[in-house]
Amino acid sequence: MSVILEFTVDNDQFVLGHVLSGPPSMDIELERIVPTGDAIMPFLWVQGDDYEVFEEKVLTSDSVDDLLALDKVEDGTLYRITWRGDHNGIIRGITEAEGTVLEAFNTDDSWEFHIRFNDHDRLSQFYNYCTDQGIGIHITRTYTLTERTESVKQFGFSNEQREALILALREGYFDTPSQVSLSELADELGITQQAMSNRIRRGNKQVLTESLLTSARDLE
Repeated sequence: MSVILEFTVDNDQFVLGHVLSGPPSMDIELERIVPTGDAIMPFLWVQGDDYEVFEEKVLTSDSVDDLLALDKVEDGTLYRITWRGDHNGIIRGITEAEGTVLEAFNTDDSWEFHIRFNDHDRLSQFYNYCTDQGIGIHITRTYTLTERTESVKQFGFSNEQREALILALREGYFDTPSQVSLSELADELGITQQAMSNRIRRGNKQVLTESLLTSARDLE
């Protein structure tokens, strides 16, 4: 039975996170991990105000071989990073345990991961790997798809996502026409417009995943 692990890790415990941290302040989400021989190429959605400085900073890292912008859309850019190093980090641990990255994004000085493993043995393999490598992860919760906790039934929102969605609903952001702009919502919470967009987008994704995909599986 598959099991989902949610945890956070400080930037200094996550090589890729350390490379991507610091100015300029950008919102980053790990799209997927593709191991290819000796190289591991993370795909990242990046949002912010200074892509040029971000690219220069990443490319100066000794851990990075290449950084390529694959797609640019209104609310962000999809990058592929080819990086090198000893690979004895979280990404290596996830791939060796055959984990699937459901969600991974930066939050100030840390990263939050939601990983699905095929079973508890694979989860234990990943945890033991982190312990052996001296990587300190902070486990938030673990659960299976059939043994959901009450918080999972409520779509597993983070406090920030819940706060953003409730504010958006109360202020009429989802009305047609919208009664408030994204920048106005962001100002009320004291965060950037990109951060507000991220919280609403991730929250909506969780609602749709839980409501639609779960129902679709039940009908199969």
